[in-house]
Amino acid sequence: MSASEFSLIDRYFAAHDLHRPDVALGIGDDCALLVPPAGQQLVVTMDTLVADVHFFAAADPEGLGHKALAVNLSDLASMGATPAWATLALTLPKANEDWLERFCRGLFALADRYDVQLVGGDTTHGPVTTLTIQAHGFVPPGSALRRDGAQPGDGVYVTGTPGDAGLALAAAYGKALVVPEGRVYAQQRLERPEPRLAEGVALRGVASAAIDISDGLAQDLGHILERSGVGARLEVERLPLSPALAASLDWDAAIVTALASGDDYELCFTVPPERVAWLESVARGWECRCTRIGVITAEPGLRLVRADGSAFRLERLGYDHFG
Repeated sequence: MSASEFSLIDRYFAAHDLHRPDVALGIGDDCALLVPPAGQQLVVTMDTLVADVHFFAAADPEGLGHKALAVNLSDLASMGATPAWATLALTLPKANEDWLERFCRGLFALADRYDVQLVGGDTTHGPVTTLTIQAHGFVPPGSALRRDGAQPGDGVYVTGTPGDAGLALAAAYGKALVVPEGRVYAQQRLERPEPRLAEGVALRGVASAAIDISDGLAQDLGHILERSGVGARLEVERLPLSPALAASLDWDAAIVTALASGDDYELCFTVPPERVAWLESVARGWECRCTRIGVITAEPGLRLVRADGSAFRLERLGYDHFG
């Protein structure tokens, strides 16, 4: 006899033992009762992952559990928020308890690291596996990082090494061959992205604008430029390439991958000249790289240039669901 919806919820989701003091009532009722701390703004985001659109249907469930939450925590990081709660809407073609156990292992391992409590959601039957998480966090009033604050003269920065997840995805489709010593690394970057939460919090009062890189560095930087009413000059030689990416592709292909592939979940942000020393001070304690890759300009649009000043051309800026 297959397990019912409610027994699955009780067994895999309600039984988890993380209980935050600001959760008055969690899983088990029609709604959760939550108590936002005084003097904080609530930050809310939601992302959906669909099988064979955002992940391969046969992907490791534990990695999916991690990634489903990580992509939402990355959104909170881009706003400088501290995470607190999450809800999960899970659609499955069948109630596979081994799959659920492994999925929850990945989900709750990451949730526990960042003190995130699952407070509700929905479990349904459907034709394709679909994972939707809504995440909630807090920021002090007026301190949230936004996309609309970049000004001409601000430096453009990126965390980590964009393009690694895109390399793994290209390899999965037979479009690239990853060097043996970089295969595990690239696959981990695709399946288990690391949300830059500490970095996002550290950028409060430092960055003038920020965004997380989910659809490609060039495309997501473009959202900052559009919202801020500015342009940018990005120097492609400054892009921080991982050893795996640099060794697996020729230089032009590696740069294109770093600029236009999605699933990185790094932070792209801008910093005014007078705050650069502050950034350098806080970034010394980060576990990831922080690299200046360009400058904000008054002239609209994104200009990609080589070291000699010539233009670097991209056929596409990034991922588009309907493009």
